Formats: sequence, structure tokens, C-alpha cells
Amino acid sequence: MFDYLSLRRAWYKQCSFLWSQSRLMTSSKRVQDRSKNKRVRGLEIATEKWKIFTKVKILMDILKQEPEMVIPVRSLNEYRRQINLPKPHKISDFIRKTPKLFEVYKDQNGVLWCGMTRVAEDLLEEEERLLDEHSDKAAENVTRFLMMSVDKRLPLDKIAHFRRDFGLSLDFRAEWVHRYPQLFKVIKSKTEPEVEYLELANWNPKWAITELEKKVLGLSEGGGDHTPGMLSLPFPLKFPPEYKKVYRYGGKIEHFQKRAYLSPYADARELKAGSLEFDKRAVAVMHELLTFTIEKKLVTDHLTHFRRELVMPQKLMRLLLKHFGIFYVSERGKRFSVFLTEAYEGSELIEKGPLVLWKEKVQSLIGYRGRKKKIETFSDQSDMEEEDLFGSDSENGSISTQFDQEETIGRYDDEMEVGEVCSGYKDANTT
Repeated sequence: MFDYLSLRRAWYKQCSFLWSQSRLMTSSKRVQDRSKNKRVRGLEIATEKWKIFTKVKILMDILKQEPEMVIPVRSLNEYRRQINLPKPHKISDFIRKTPKLFEVYKDQNGVLWCGMTRVAEDLLEEEERLLDEHSDKAAENVTRFLMMSVDKRLPLDKIAHFRRDFGLSLDFRAEWVHRYPQLFKVIKSKTEPEVEYLELANWNPKWAITELEKKVLGLSEGGGDHTPGMLSLPFPLKFPPEYKKVYRYGGKIEHFQKRAYLSPYADARELKAGSLEFDKRAVAVMHELLTFTIEKKLVTDHLTHFRRELVMPQKLMRLLLKHFGIFYVSERGKRFSVFLTEAYEGSELIEKGPLVLWKEKVQSLIGYRGRKKKIETFSDQSDMEEEDLFGSDSENGSISTQFDQEETIGRYDDEMEVGEVCSGYKDANTT
């Protein structure tokens, strides 16, 4: 009789567990359908507020590459994808909505030209100065990125996706990577000669320390030499104030925070995929990468490109969604973004560096609510007759290639199709 009751109790528990799992899996089928209590309105706003800035900045970079920093408006059609301005939106209308940064005028043949105002040119000069000042720190972050990789080298094409996030200059591929030969070098792949890698030149033990360790130890810089090993530091957590289920999962969260894990800078080849230690180290790697960025956020599909090199799980999105007290995933836009929650108060970064303050300055000059101004005609015929003064359409080819290389994501195996992301969120809810 006792055996019968024990079997019945075990069967009942198993059925109850399967029912609860099924219910959890069907209650939120997509990331977009996540509970409102899990949404962080401030970080959703942070995702939205830079959208127009990004379009404007890409246009400024295109004009910057032109010999006289002017271009026929019709030639900008080939940059629609980079600017993310699909038809039927008119490029001329987009430009004229920001008269503090862009000027539009016609030549005597009726051709519409676009250039930058003096204010915009001064802003680009200021950005160059700030990027130059930030260059050493960016080089340190790239070096530490390489130190976390399993082979101590990463494809240059993949690193280029982080150019804006890491605060790297526009000449990142052509010049910047060659400025620090003592830190890293560009090499060709032996099996694929057309593929270039950035390889670590020298291991720096002073940089083999995580930003979390620095914060706990009260270090502004790396200090002395470090030997990476096991860590037991808890990650800072920040939940939405209205999210009440944190009390229900308090035990699991505490257990996770107390669990020791391998430093992102230690060799992770022997870790077993799917183990608790493997997953927590992956959380530490993503945390460290986000601290390198100027806005403490990244596009999630950029992260997935480094699953093999950084020894991270295949279902990376599942891990990000599971640990939403550490990370927050926003589904706004065509690509999802992941934020480091500790770095934000509402929609604002707690610590804003010079490059973020520069972006805010540009943002304040975007937009125009008055009536559209009449387009002036350039009357200096002698200037306009010289075809090469403004550059021909063919000169845009190299610039287009450069932007294409930065924005192309589909070359690599990408888990961030919406279907798989939604599946990841569904799986996360079952844990």
C-alpha cells in the first residue's frame, strides 16, 4: 500500500510539473508578448531616442568622405539601406528637416545638392578630437576582447560591427588597427586568404581583470598583474519596480549569485557546454563586453557572431532573457538590443562619457518644426562648370563598400531570426 501511494504521489507531481511547464510555454509565445511587468519603459525609450540620430550621423559620415563634403541628392539613393530610409520617403525631405546640420541648394542646371552647415562641420571636427582622445581606451578594450577569445584572435569583419559601440574611428579598418602593433596585429587566414583576423600581439596581465572586479576592489585601472581564475562576485541586479515575481524566484537568484564561475579571461576550453558553470561564465563574458561599450548596450545579433570564439551557448538569447535582472532585451526596431541594466537610471545612462555627450549635442540640433525654406540656387557658374569640384557619382563606390562591410550581418550564422528569438523567450520562461 505504501509503495502504491508513493508511486501515485510521484506520478501526480510529474503531471503537475508537465502541466505547469506547458502553461508557461504557451503564456508568452513571443518576445513582443512578454509580460508588461517585465518591460522596462525607460530602456524602451532609450532604444527609440537614437533612431533619427543614427540616420543623421550616417549621412554626415557619407558627406565627410566626399572631396568637398557635398553630394547630389540623387546620388544618396544608393545609401538608402545604410541610412535606413526606405521608399517612398524622400531623401530631400529628410535632409530639409534638419536645417541646422544640412544645407540643400540647386545648381544652374536644376540639380539638387546636399552639404553640411558650418555647425555640422565643427561637430565632426569635435568628434574626431574626442575619438582620438578615446583611442587608447578603445585599444585597451579591443585588446581585452581578444584576450577573452579562445584563440586570442577574432575576424576583423566581426569586430567592425562594434565600431560605433566601442567608439572606434571611421578609419578603423584602414588605419586604426595598425596604430597599436604592441597590442594586436592584422593577419591573413591560412585557409581563407581573403579573411583578415585581428590577433593579440602580447598578453597583458594587468588587463586580465573584469570591470566587476575593479568595482569591488575600488580600482580605477587594472592595478598590478592578475592571473584569471575562479570568481564568486555577484552581478548587480536591477528589476522593474512593478515586477513582483522577484520574491518568488529569490532563492534561485541567490543561488545563482553565490555560484562560482570562471573569469572571462581564463581558458574555458574544458568547460562542459550546458553546465551551470558554462552558463554563468557566458553571463560574465556578456557583462564584460557590455561594459566596454560607450552606451552599455549592443545589438544582440552582433553578440551571437562570437559564440564560438568566446565559448558561449548556442541559444544565447535564452540566457539573456533568463537573466533579465542583469540584462534587458528590447525588441524595438528590426534588431533587438541588449542593455546592461545597472548602467541606466530610467532612460538615461548614469555615467555619460564625452562621446555620449557629443551625441546628445547633435541630437539637440535635429528636427525642424517651421515652414520649409525655399531652396536657393547656386549662381556661381564658374564653380558649377567644373565637374570634378563636387566629385562624380562614381566616387561614391568606395564609400558605399565601406558602409556595406560594416552593416552586412548575414554573412555569419545568425540565431537572431525572430522565430528563434521568440522560441528562446518561451524556453526561458520554463526555467
